[in-house]
Amino acid sequence: MRCWRKALLGMSLCAAACAPARAGQDEVQLKAAFIYRFAQLTQWPPPPLREFTYCVAGNAPLQDALRALTQGAAPGAPVRLLQIGEPQHVPQCQLLVLSLSGRAELRRWQEMLADDPVLVVGDSAESFRNGAVIALVIEPNGLAFRINHTEAKRRGLALSYQMLKLAREVK
Repeated sequence: MRCWRKALLGMSLCAAACAPARAGQDEVQLKAAFIYRFAQLTQWPPPPLREFTYCVAGNAPLQDALRALTQGAAPGAPVRLLQIGEPQHVPQCQLLVLSLSGRAELRRWQEMLADDPVLVVGDSAESFRNGAVIALVIEPNGLAFRINHTEAKRRGLALSYQMLKLAREVK
């Protein structure tokens, strides 16, 4: 049953990956759908999570779109969603969305994380170059994502095969 559910999630991610991103709100909703699926297709190290916390730095509309998706989440660990403005609040997050543009700012957030088991999702190629585990990038034909599998392993995160297979780039 668990494998069937993961296969269905993988197909949903594929459908989202093939859909062209439209400007504005549609793009934000598509990014939120990707991020939500990334969380479902990632395993965190033991012990089991009592609560799953999504954190968003720098993009309030994305937080609203994620909130809409997580409110109807499947049973399991309760879900929290936080808008954070300073990196010292990061250790309470399991998934951190960095919607920041400056290289120095991205590095400051990454340094605060150290080796914590946090799935860092950036929304730019720059975030990928600065240590994000996953980067969402807008391409001419839609939204794509890149995975830094080495960084995921370093953080103790296990990414599903389906997600790795659908990524535009895996390093």
